[in-house]
Amino acid sequence: MIAEAGLAALWLAAAMALMQLAMAALGLRLRQEDLVAAVRPTAIVQGALAALSFGLLIVLFLRSDMSVLLVAQNSHSAKPLLYKFAGAWGNHEGSMLLWVTVLALAGAAIALLEKKLDRATLTATLGAQAFIALGFYAFLLVASSPFTRLDPPALDGLGLNPLLQDPGLAFHPPTLYFGYVGLSIAFSFSVGAMVTRDVGPVFARAMRPWVLAAWVFLTIGITAGSYWAYYELGWGGWWFWDPVENASLMPWLAATALLHSVNVLAARDGLRAWTLMLAVVAFSMSMVGTFLVRSGILTSVHAFAVDPERGSFILVLLAIYIGGALALYGARVGRVKAGQGFDLLSREGGLVLNNLLLSVILGIVLIGTLYPILAQAMGEQLSVGPPFFNKAAGPVALALVAAMAVGPLLNWRRDHVNALLTKLTVPLALSVLVMAGTFAAAPGTGWMEIVGLGLAAGLAVASFAPLWKRKLLRTPLFTWGMVIAHFGVAVSLAGMAADSAFTSERLVAARYGQPYYVGPWRVVLNGVAPVVGDNWSAVEGRVTASRGPVDGPMILLRPQRRFYSSPPTDTAEAAISTRLDGQLYAVLGAQDAQGRWQLRLWWKPFVTLIWFGGGLIALGGALSLLGRLKRERRNVKRREEAEL
Repeated sequence: MIAEAGLAALWLAAAMALMQLAMAALGLRLRQEDLVAAVRPTAIVQGALAALSFGLLIVLFLRSDMSVLLVAQNSHSAKPLLYKFAGAWGNHEGSMLLWVTVLALAGAAIALLEKKLDRATLTATLGAQAFIALGFYAFLLVASSPFTRLDPPALDGLGLNPLLQDPGLAFHPPTLYFGYVGLSIAFSFSVGAMVTRDVGPVFARAMRPWVLAAWVFLTIGITAGSYWAYYELGWGGWWFWDPVENASLMPWLAATALLHSVNVLAARDGLRAWTLMLAVVAFSMSMVGTFLVRSGILTSVHAFAVDPERGSFILVLLAIYIGGALALYGARVGRVKAGQGFDLLSREGGLVLNNLLLSVILGIVLIGTLYPILAQAMGEQLSVGPPFFNKAAGPVALALVAAMAVGPLLNWRRDHVNALLTKLTVPLALSVLVMAGTFAAAPGTGWMEIVGLGLAAGLAVASFAPLWKRKLLRTPLFTWGMVIAHFGVAVSLAGMAADSAFTSERLVAARYGQPYYVGPWRVVLNGVAPVVGDNWSAVEGRVTASRGPVDGPMILLRPQRRFYSSPPTDTAEAAISTRLDGQLYAVLGAQDAQGRWQLRLWWKPFVTLIWFGGGLIALGGALSLLGRLKRERRNVKRREEAEL
């Protein structure tokens, strides 16, 4: 009965979404206060029902109920408990139910917490949120039900893809979904504001926390996914420009532009129409990503292999949502006031430049991702890989970093060239010094890596400029958040440039006891032995590595080749030793006829800065969010005290 109860809760949640949309539309059109007042509680009930449905799906996976088709196809009774739990969303239907659950809970949170928006705008926002949810409810109930029964029940399940049986991947998809759904909220706010023509600082301040939260979760999800691919797939890279990787990067780029734009609107009442457009574009990118992952047109370890009919369903939803929003934007944007003006040399101008550069990178990634798919549909087979993206997007990204260093040093409304150059003296001098030092020490390094290291150094210093002459303990949290996030970009850029410029790689047919060298390391394969895990068996290499003298301190690496029986899969488990100045990375391959083992080795200087910087970026966003919420709470308290 658990599956039937979950399905019933899903149907009821869909009915609540339909009711919420109808009451919002009729209440606003007919000016019926009773209907408008009922929208908030309906949104809360919808969120509760969706959460109940997803909770019951998790129970089915934890109980290994093999009478449910989804459980039988994506779980196994012998699987560790964590992966039974994560298996609830490690598949197409479960992930879509998680998506709509987060969407419904976000709508409930808006209904409970939002106090700043005009009542009509809030009602229109909740109506738009219900409209988005309805499409996904229809998709689940008509095309992809997660509660379909299997008669007779399976004796046991097929198991979860072993590549996904990793603690990082248990939490990576939910963080991305929180980010995607946060962008749906920004989209709903934008639609609500366009419906009621209420676009201004109040609207921006109401939307900003949701954009910040979505951006933080997307940053965490992308950073975690990058590190998972780095250590789990055994290819030694942290980003491959895989179409599904790009599907998560594109919403992040749009959300970053939206975050800066909404700050201008909230603080200075500028960029009104541009902010509305970015909200639509950001959600459009998350929908494009959803289509790419679930349409069956991509082959990727990240993608859900489903039939094209269900992909067509999502494509129709994308056309309805995005086409409708763009039509509404076209109809209403002419009536949106321009807002306050500003000089080109100002902080607003710097943020506009930031937005334009982000939009260019987004366009490059979008074209590079979709063009091979369109070409394939026309009978042409071609591939767009890392060389294209690196050469096309790399220089623009470096220009963006330079703009990031300059932007926070500018004054609002208007600034002067001489004052700006004075502020830039130290960052600029440090950048030039680092670039010159890198070129002298490693003359074969590529120009992009040299410039990247120089800009990283300059941005690292410029990031802290907003704290100059401030009382640090009284500096607002959101200022600290901006500083830490920008510093995190500098740290990540330094890691990317160092990894690209200085990585050493070695592929050997290793004999026992024979030394091999990679970078500053001396590596020896001492033996290979069988090992057994919870639901896998493996052969494990014993690799010792030393740095410096032959009799110096040694580290032990244990790379594995695992075999999972359910489903039958071979995987390579990399062994990684993290040092202060980088990582030694080893992957064990197959044994040849002469008894030698394929051993792939990398020495990757300062590669950990990439993910450390990603963590700093997310931390900066979280501090900004907390600071904004604290300031808003203080403002509300002051208003309440003034009214007494």
